[in-house]
Amino acid sequence: MNYRRADINDVDVLINIYNSAFYDDYLRYGQCQAYGRSRESMEQSLKDYPKILAFEQDKAVGLISYKSEGQGKYYIGCLAVIKEEQGQGIGTSLMRYFMEEHPDWSEITLVTPKDNEPNIRFYTRRFGFEIVGEEVDGKVTVLWFRLRKP
Repeated sequence: MNYRRADINDVDVLINIYNSAFYDDYLRYGQCQAYGRSRESMEQSLKDYPKILAFEQDKAVGLISYKSEGQGKYYIGCLAVIKEEQGQGIGTSLMRYFMEEHPDWSEITLVTPKDNEPNIRFYTRRFGFEIVGEEVDGKVTVLWFRLRKP
């Protein structure tokens, strides 16, 4: 697996990954902020949330986007893997890469839909995140997750 930081030339690639990864959420909830983004929206997202792309050979297969909140605290805005590659360890690899590339991290937070059991298992069992809150975002109830460095 190879990684690199996404730039403005990757906007179409980013949109394709988001659309592939979040199409089922869009169908399930009738909305999904990550699905169906315009180029302008993705360009702004790239400015607000740096993104790291993961590649298998020359094919972009996933990404992680994040925002530094200072003092070693990071918010993961998105961890996405294209549909046909999900379940192959790419998300795990991206999260580990992010942690290695940001050795200053002391706390990582993120949200995921409350009814998305695979995501909940992924974050809690694979990485040790704890559920620290719940809120309604549009039509979707989401859980807040937090991981603190031991």
